[in-house]
Amino acid sequence: MTITTERKAELSKEHGRAAGDTGSPEVQIAILTERIKNLGDHFKGHAKDNHSRRGLITMVNKRRSLLDYLRKTDGDRYSALIAKLGLRK
Repeated sequence: MTITTERKAELSKEHGRAAGDTGSPEVQIAILTERIKNLGDHFKGHAKDNHSRRGLITMVNKRRSLLDYLRKTDGDRYSALIAKLGLRK
């Protein structure tokens, strides 16, 4: 359900704007997306885990807020991130 420190560093390196960038919206969205995907796999085996489902909803809402912020401030970065992560169809 959680991601490793190595995977977080990988995502930070891949989506960060500079070396050691962990706070930019792109990195935060990428980390949340990874955690959401992991929880999706968790629910395939644990369909009635409502406590984790609440955490999932919280993460999805946080990612939505960060995406809205990024779209409002810089549409080009938003479009590039959406394409890279494959969030929209």
